[in-house]
Amino acid sequence: MVSKTSPPRTVLFITRKWPPAVGGMETYSARLTGELARRVNLDLAALPGRANGLPPTAWSILGFAAGVARDYLRRKEPPAIIHIGDMACWPFALLARFGNPRPAVLLSAHGTDVSYHRRGGWKGRLYGAYLRLGAWLNRNATVIANSSATARVAAESGWLGVAVVPLATDLAGSASVPPHGRHLLFAGRLIEQKGCLWFVRNVLPLLPPEIRLKVAGPIWAKAEAAILDDPRVDYLGSLDKDALVAEYRNALCVIVPNIEPASGEFEGFGLVAVEASAVGGVVLASATGGLVEAVIDGETGFLVPPGDPPAWRDKIAKVAAWDETRRSEYLTAAIARSRQAYSWGRVADDVVKIYDGALAAEGQVR
Repeated sequence: MVSKTSPPRTVLFITRKWPPAVGGMETYSARLTGELARRVNLDLAALPGRANGLPPTAWSILGFAAGVARDYLRRKEPPAIIHIGDMACWPFALLARFGNPRPAVLLSAHGTDVSYHRRGGWKGRLYGAYLRLGAWLNRNATVIANSSATARVAAESGWLGVAVVPLATDLAGSASVPPHGRHLLFAGRLIEQKGCLWFVRNVLPLLPPEIRLKVAGPIWAKAEAAILDDPRVDYLGSLDKDALVAEYRNALCVIVPNIEPASGEFEGFGLVAVEASAVGGVVLASATGGLVEAVIDGETGFLVPPGDPPAWRDKIAKVAAWDETRRSEYLTAAIARSRQAYSWGRVADDVVKIYDGALAAEGQVR
């Protein structure tokens, strides 16, 4: 634990991504701020999601923005730092102009919030222009990207002061090696880029018929619902934490088969890969986007070429051929390595170091 400075820095953390909404950005905001509160004076402005797990409505976001601005302008003293939880909310950075001295501004970048412009069409072009405007208005801001892939895409819109801080997980189960079934597990939102439907259509038919696929997570894209038509797919829906940990541990492999869609969207990090490896799952993940930093190849999981069915078939066959001694040795080492490399305490420590650098660049001592 990092001790607070004297006098302590005050960080205003602003996020529209908050439970009970479900997603990687919500997990990031909740867990990071929990750790930051032990290291700095933290003021949190968070907009909760809806009870059904979906993000807040547009009207809720507008009301939230007005409330944050009102409360900020009423402050007797500005914070040392304004930390904005995702790039789409960059207008909150303009609040720093009303501080004396001006707070340092940091924004977290996750993936979709910097890559949406790649979809093209009028919406993509408009969002790209919106991000470029933000980069121009906030030239001194620091971006905290969750992977090198996210950092590269942020630069496409002109955000150049980027630091990379890989994410973490707080899931934990027994460090013992669990028994496993003859099934695979996919966990996460069912959208095109996560590759579940691609896997069902292109890889599952190449595997022995006794190997089934369990799928845990909400169906966000209607096209992905086609997985339900395959007789070898068992759909579990959304699971609570304990049930998900059990599924990670009991699967032959946990697959993260992201593809590279024509839209240019990508996985900013890949939290499922970290979660599964930390609790005793054998992770196979596509070597694309932020997954290359969510998996330490050969140590916390295995990277597989994206969109390559024979490569996926062969890697699954190799894991299936392990005897119990080989599997036990691998998982014992993988659990320990994952918990060491992907802890939220480490993430918070890295972020605080970036705070220090941003304050030094602004010439502030707080």
